[in-house]
Amino acid sequence: MSFNAADTPYRWDGFDTAWYGRLFANEAVREGLVNTLIVAAGATVLSTVLGTLLAVGLARYTRSKLLDAIAVAPAVLPDIVLAIGLLAFYTAVRFTLGLHSILLAHAVFGTAFVAAVVRTRLAHVDGSLEEASRDLGATPVQTFVRITLPSLAPGIVAGALLAFSLSMDEFVIAFFTAGPADPTLPIVIYSMVRFGVTPEINALATLLLAVSFTFVIMAQRLSRLTESL
Repeated sequence: MSFNAADTPYRWDGFDTAWYGRLFANEAVREGLVNTLIVAAGATVLSTVLGTLLAVGLARYTRSKLLDAIAVAPAVLPDIVLAIGLLAFYTAVRFTLGLHSILLAHAVFGTAFVAAVVRTRLAHVDGSLEEASRDLGATPVQTFVRITLPSLAPGIVAGALLAFSLSMDEFVIAFFTAGPADPTLPIVIYSMVRFGVTPEINALATLLLAVSFTFVIMAQRLSRLTESL
């Protein structure tokens, strides 16, 4: 329907891309897209760094079922529960809401997904390489940078792609932790849908689906590559 020349879903008036032009001319959509990209990029960087370190720490240094459960909790908790918990925490510490609060909130659940993907890769990494590096005089940091990190690269990239895709589409947590002046794209879509689904929404949904499918498929391919190496 995003390519329908008609402004109603009840008839087909021919193929047209005019709704995409109107979509890109919408200032609210452009502002929401910029905010979403800022949040997604920042959350991806944070969650990739923290998730990788968390995965290595749990797999190599601290074995604990309790810590494993805590690490994956943000990924399995319902969004509404996590959103209310984060909002309550922000209120308790008097943390102002804005793009920074959404970014940190997205990094919380993104870290869990990155850690899960990286741990899958770690299961296929030969630990004897790290032992050999330490035996030859390398420090733990040198071993991590020169041996562990390159071995984990496919898993890290896959986790980062997944975290970026999830952050781009996330609505519930962003809705609870956003400030009034910095709506992300899903919040803008929600405000537009309340007045009815227009062809612009169809065009936007088509683009978001295309981006999401692309990143998820790339992450899945890299995960399969991780398992085969």
